Amino acid sequence: MSDRIYIRPLTSASGPQAVEGDAVRLGGGMVYAREFAVILRRDGAVAERWLCTASDIESVLGKLPDTVAEEASAQWSNLGLAHPPMQLGERTVRLDQPQVMGILNVTPDSFSDGGAFLDNPEAGRAHASAMLEAGAAIIDIGGESTRPGAPATWEGDEKDRVLPAVEYCSAMGAAISVDTRRAGVLEAAFEAGAHIANDVSAMRHDARSFELAARAGCPVILMHAPGKGEDLHAGADYDNVVFDVFDWLAERRDAAVAAGISRANIVLDPGIGFGKSLAENLALLNALPLFHALGQPLLLGASRKRMIGALSHEADVEDRLGGSIALAIAGMNAGVQLLRVHDVAETVQARNVWRGLRDAALTDFSELPEV
Repeated sequence: MSDRIYIRPLTSASGPQAVEGDAVRLGGGMVYAREFAVILRRDGAVAERWLCTASDIESVLGKLPDTVAEEASAQWSNLGLAHPPMQLGERTVRLDQPQVMGILNVTPDSFSDGGAFLDNPEAGRAHASAMLEAGAAIIDIGGESTRPGAPATWEGDEKDRVLPAVEYCSAMGAAISVDTRRAGVLEAAFEAGAHIANDVSAMRHDARSFELAARAGCPVILMHAPGKGEDLHAGADYDNVVFDVFDWLAERRDAAVAAGISRANIVLDPGIGFGKSLAENLALLNALPLFHALGQPLLLGASRKRMIGALSHEADVEDRLGGSIALAIAGMNAGVQLLRVHDVAETVQARNVWRGLRDAALTDFSELPEV
């Protein structure tokens, strides 16, 4: 018999004062969770489910089998864990509010920009500069397309694409992440000035990646994808996509720690669009608050994804801004710390308005004054 436990935030409050303190600040951010579902999964099926608030969570945890009691206690602590800022070169990126990561693709077959920045470093430099000016906290540079059906890229070609972009972004003083699954590319990128390893294979593709990241002491982003080989979208077979992705990310988190990577340097990404149907993507997005129970900062990469087109009369990639903003706001409402996006200026504006609303809610007392 195999038991697993999950503590899923269900509802939010505008602030703790609105519910007399009976709320949890998710991930140390700007979102407060009010009600929770404690879900016991046995042999892959949900066996029991309890509803509670923070004030009566202890009574629910006391009912759990010994097999999951320690994990449940850890998840409850993780939900409210505040994450320290990331120090990325000269830049400090705080994780107590949503931050925007701007995408710079230097590939010939990017689904979003069609290779506009590959052989035109001036255009790439201008795009990176514009994203930084618009408020991007991090520039994420990728030299290999990971869309479904995209061919694998030779490591030498990937280096030739990525390193010049790292160098010109570094010269701007940018905080830089490199979207690669190859340790050789990552090592060269670190030497050129990159700060973060963003690995869509969660460091399964190249066994050297964990060792390299641990030695560098850099943050790593571990993304869920079902594929084990070149095709990261292959082999998807979920009993329950939300719980299965949660368990998978927990395993990769623990593997990273075992390899010598500090917990403070691990960011997790549920991998929207990678080996998942529309229904599965929607389920993950609706369940995003659950992933705070893993105890790590979260990244959401849903910008311009195919699911937006599927929900919008097959809108072309360049016509998915509205859907991208909607998903970014969904991520912010779930307490996600990092938003990986193509449309930086628009997302930053949406974030700033959202943040204003959250700030105002903390001082918005609904009680009528006494007369």
